[in-house]
Amino acid sequence: MLVLSTDDLRAVTGFAAGCAEAVLEIFEADRPDDPRPRDAIDAAWEFARTGARGKALRDTAWAALNAAKATDGAARDAARAAMAAAGAAYLHPLPQATQVKHILGAAAHAARAAELTAGDDPAVGAEHVAKAARRATPVVVDVLSRFPPAPDGGGRVGELTRLLDATLRR
Repeated sequence: MLVLSTDDLRAVTGFAAGCAEAVLEIFEADRPDDPRPRDAIDAAWEFARTGARGKALRDTAWAALNAAKATDGAARDAARAAMAAAGAAYLHPLPQATQVKHILGAAAHAARAAELTAGDDPAVGAEHVAKAARRATPVVVDVLSRFPPAPDGGGRVGELTRLLDATLRR
């Protein structure tokens, strides 16, 4: 079992919230009356800035996931980025590759949303991954380094996750 402090979880969650927030407008343009992804990002930021890690944070993550199910394409990935941001606070201290998705999932879904908005342009996704890498603090990179590399699979979001993972581990 790995050791993760509350400060580690706050750093990871703040990183994820920043990545998701960068594409929130994609979801809001598609579903302007649906606040669930924004609520999830707000809850993630609140935790990252010393808030509680409790039921409200979990509830907003689930709500953002449900918002993702209510749409498709780029908006779906933007909502999933918001869900992943709120869910980042629940990174488990298990030395499993799948846990890397808690750290990098918001960034990967955000990159995919941007790609899809740009006509499925992989260069746009790669640029979002590069921006996410620049956003990652030393604490986020340190936490990531405690886990095995990102797992195989996951389609294009999985590819973007592995690209960001490899970039941050260099």
